[in-house]
Amino acid sequence: MTPTTDRTHRPTALPPLDLDQLPALTAALAARAPAHDRDASFPAEGVALVHEAGLLTATVATRHGGPGAGLADTARILRALGAGDPAVALVAAMTLFVHAAEARTPAWPATVYGDLLAESAAGPALVNVLRVEPELGSPIRGGLPATTARRDGGHWLLTGRKMYSTGAIGLSRMLVFARTEPGDGEPVRVGTFIVRADSPGLTVEPTWDHVGLRASRSDDVVLDSVPVPADDVIGFTEPGDTPGARPDPVTGAWNALALTALYLGVAGAARDWLTGFLHERVPTALGAPLATLPRFQSAVGEIETALIGADTLVDALAARVDAGDPQAVEQAGAAKVLGTRAAITAVDQALTLTGNHGLTHANPLQRHYRDVLCSRVHTPQDDSVLTAAGRAALARRCTSAASNPPPSKGN
Repeated sequence: MTPTTDRTHRPTALPPLDLDQLPALTAALAARAPAHDRDASFPAEGVALVHEAGLLTATVATRHGGPGAGLADTARILRALGAGDPAVALVAAMTLFVHAAEARTPAWPATVYGDLLAESAAGPALVNVLRVEPELGSPIRGGLPATTARRDGGHWLLTGRKMYSTGAIGLSRMLVFARTEPGDGEPVRVGTFIVRADSPGLTVEPTWDHVGLRASRSDDVVLDSVPVPADDVIGFTEPGDTPGARPDPVTGAWNALALTALYLGVAGAARDWLTGFLHERVPTALGAPLATLPRFQSAVGEIETALIGADTLVDALAARVDAGDPQAVEQAGAAKVLGTRAAITAVDQALTLTGNHGLTHANPLQRHYRDVLCSRVHTPQDDSVLTAAGRAALARRCTSAASNPPPSKGN
């Protein structure tokens, strides 16, 4: 791996990417996941293991000394991590997405990104984009953020509150979506401000009390005149109709496909537990494992078939996105709908087959079910995907009808 350098030109090297470690890493994360879920505690040791395997920096561009992993490899990574501990996987995903975006379209100030890479060489350096607010919700559907940036000499001072900030207590950098305060005839602008987690005036409030992904610590971040150097801003624009928060199509495809792979990993873990349970469960009246009954074999076959189809779809589209196929980019949202529905249905079917056993805290199936339900909240959400797909299909019909009018009737 090519070394990168920090601001003082000390040679650094990112941890080498080792995808062969994924099965062992899945097992190690799975061993700790129940305790973190129970306590809603941040899985710092799991994040450290992911860093040591070179996974947190897998998407760093080769020009920066990284592996330059694409979407297909990222989906593979997140599926494996999701099967072990989806909270660790989600925290890692946010960092992977940031590095991938910078690899595709450089936007960070060079020295600031260099600092992040130098820190990433020494240990886990988590990054996440903070956009969701109490009043605004997600800006993906439009609207200006309430979080403001006021110019003060050589700094911006950020004030506001961000919610659902995945991994907040473990972040090194927070990319805060905010608007400027108008002044001296300057228009309001929006941008993403690069905030260091140890900045004065920044507080993480432990508000996360969720049913699923409890260890992700997606808490609130409160900013009270938090200073940010004047040039540490990404994507500074005037709001217009779309205030800079809607991702470009390729970024949207990364989010949709990679996060779907994560939740398919959860469903795969549920399937694996189910098959083990069916082999071990020997009712007295039957005198044989439940796995020997055709009814259970058929039900497991239905789960397996659905997951094979969803995994294959996600992997195929991810590879096509890596190859620059615009049609695959357009289809990523539909794949998320199909993939997450398959994942949720698979775990729900597993619960139906196991009854009280599946809902017992001592067994992981109830945790997998709570976690997989979180797949619905990620962008793009089902209603947006289905509305867009329906409009596109109807528009194609109109276009086809206009270009092929019915023949006129002669006398």
